[in-house]
Amino acid sequence: MPSGLAQTRWIYQLGVLRDALERLDTLHEKWGRTRDSLPAGARPGTAAFDTVLAEHHAECWSYLDDWATHGHVIGEVNTAARHAPSPLAPPPATRPVPATGRTAPARR
Repeated sequence: MPSGLAQTRWIYQLGVLRDALERLDTLHEKWGRTRDSLPAGARPGTAAFDTVLAEHHAECWSYLDDWATHGHVIGEVNTAARHAPSPLAPPPATRPVPATGRTAPARR
């Protein structure tokens, strides 16, 4: 994408989103281990399960908020990229302007 189309804030926002996604992935893996280590009777609706699930959600909240705050940047980058001229596509061909003056007669 040509540098003139990119917003300088995008670098920061995309970095925040990347970091939040990495942290959410880590928390998801941690949740899986925590869930698997719960006693056999701990299932959704029980205090043992719901307490650790609430803690997991509390840990995730700020990273989800980052996505709610900065996630729109992905659409902005996509829109800018779609409207940017492609270095892979040839420039549009221009048609020569017809010469003024005498024109060829129309065939009937």
